[in-house]
Amino acid sequence: MAKGKSHLSPKYQPWVDARKRFHLSHAHVQMARELGMNPKKLGGKANHKQEPWKVPLPELIEEMYFKRFGKTRPDDVRSVEQIVKDKKRKQAERKARKQEDLETLTARAGVHHAD
Repeated sequence: MAKGKSHLSPKYQPWVDARKRFHLSHAHVQMARELGMNPKKLGGKANHKQEPWKVPLPELIEEMYFKRFGKTRPDDVRSVEQIVKDKKRKQAERKARKQEDLETLTARAGVHHAD
């Protein structure tokens, strides 16, 4: 794997790359994700140096977010890495709970068959 690349799924890696490439904060990335923006298409919106009439990308994201949601930033700002970590933790908990339920059902079925 290339230096500096994390082990994220292809769904989340473009957001990490966009955050680094366009110098966005975790809040800006989260706002862009909630707006449904495509991380691979942010370059067309981020060329305010070549096209001075364009607003810088972080300001554009903030304006669009305020227009859509009526607030300046999300209530709970989490990084992409934290979102992935929480998702993996939830999946592990769900898997453990499912395994427990299966063992409980198997034990109960074994008791009923023994009668």
